[in-house]
Amino acid sequence: MFKVNENYLKLPGSYLFSTIGKKVAAYQAAHPDTEIIRLGIGDVTQPLAPAIIESLHRAVEEMGQAETFRGYAPDLGYAFLREAIARNDYQDRGAEIGADEIFISDGAKSDSGNIQEIFSTDNRIAVCDPVYPVYVDSNVMAGRTGVYDPARETWSDVIYMPCTAENGFSPEFPAETPDLIYLCFPNNPTGSVITRERLQEWVDYANKIGAVIIYDAAYEAYISEENVPHTIYECGGARTCAIELKSFSKNAGFTGVRLSYTVIPKELKCGDTALHSLWARRHGTKYNGAPYIIQRAGEAVYSPEGKAQLKEQVAYYMKNARVICQGLKEAGYTVSGGVNAPYIWLKTPGSMTSWEFFDYLLEKAHVVGTPGSGFGPSGEGYFRLTAFGSYENTVAALERIKRL
Repeated sequence: MFKVNENYLKLPGSYLFSTIGKKVAAYQAAHPDTEIIRLGIGDVTQPLAPAIIESLHRAVEEMGQAETFRGYAPDLGYAFLREAIARNDYQDRGAEIGADEIFISDGAKSDSGNIQEIFSTDNRIAVCDPVYPVYVDSNVMAGRTGVYDPARETWSDVIYMPCTAENGFSPEFPAETPDLIYLCFPNNPTGSVITRERLQEWVDYANKIGAVIIYDAAYEAYISEENVPHTIYECGGARTCAIELKSFSKNAGFTGVRLSYTVIPKELKCGDTALHSLWARRHGTKYNGAPYIIQRAGEAVYSPEGKAQLKEQVAYYMKNARVICQGLKEAGYTVSGGVNAPYIWLKTPGSMTSWEFFDYLLEKAHVVGTPGSGFGPSGEGYFRLTAFGSYENTVAALERIKRL
């Protein structure tokens, strides 16, 4: 008789955003004439920039001609894209990352879930709390997290690093010693950032204890303040302790197109074993590469026209963020985020739990957000709104909330 991976059975409920989708669908079915404004999931709404569309069309035409047709992509991705990434995202910022240290894939969500495969199940993970659920859930599936405590909503073998208003939603070094440290800045869900000096301290700490930092920089395009690093490789010593995940979803609107990359420096080793080689082996065995036309679209992100057009898109979403922050403050809410990230983190009113506030907003204002408790126990009593809606819907949503 076959057996299933029983680690999957340990997962409580369904994935956070699947649960939200089901609740919203049920409400819509019961109230078919109600116009619901969705500011929950971090999905973009603006169309792809003209430079990207033009590149896609050219690549499609190439695929229709025998002399320019492409089949399987190279394991790491096409050189034209990896070289553009290395130059623009790293070398121009003084970070020593080579094109051959960049792995192209179809999404940072996939990579953040898959990266744990190259590590032993004996490793202890440390996560910010609250945190993007994929980091923990993928480690649950691997059997690395121990026993779940439903009362506390925590796993026995996970080291939680609370990110609260008291510490500026930025983690402190944990009392226990981790092997893998997940950091995400600008942060999802709190919208907080980390200074270059503080990130350097984390790099020094990881090198000292022999840990690996898995650094999710999916939202770096939204950084507006000085002294906030765009990549962990701006820090000295990061090449020996850090893996970085980057996405084209939020900076270029590729949520429906799918493109990302992971950086693993060749100096990052466990004894004599290079993690770069392990990930290359995993990549080559389990993945056939992002499509050629999509990688050409990614290349256009780094063209002069692409950079200018995407700067306007980011500004559009951050204008929404300002509308949300200002509107919530006028309505009496305690708010953070929305300055260097497209997420606004607000304290729920009174003694409302996160899910009670979710139901309240859906029923009374017909606005959808994300309960903070879905990101971890320290998220209880908080709520996330995104700036990725249209400007018109964002304004309308805040007017509804202010009338409550």
